[in-house]
Amino acid sequence: MKDWTAKRERYLRESVPTRLGELAASLARIRSFSNNELNRDAVVYLIKESKFFIEWTAIDAGIDQAAELVELQVQLAHWQLNWSTIWADDAQRKKVADQAKVWSDRVLKMSGLLSEPAISAS
Repeated sequence: MKDWTAKRERYLRESVPTRLGELAASLARIRSFSNNELNRDAVVYLIKESKFFIEWTAIDAGIDQAAELVELQVQLAHWQLNWSTIWADDAQRKKVADQAKVWSDRVLKMSGLLSEPAISAS
């Protein structure tokens, strides 16, 4: 996506928990897409998207959440800077996939979306 403005405007209309849920989903896609070496460009996009999601969310999150998000953003920046090396090495790519899963689970828990009561269709 060349123009992030529309995506940002839509994203910012969501609540912080929903934004965190979208970030968690993006991280989960990094994990699953990393299993196929043909998905290199898609994973690069997802890393960039995740960094934007953090930037757009951290300012509205609580201090503890913001601190964790900054830690995640540093991790994503590290992956981005070393992406050619990471992607070329199956072991490093698997390590990124595993770390993305850990972060996805952590951000989803942070969102509180899993603890919200389910809406029943009565």
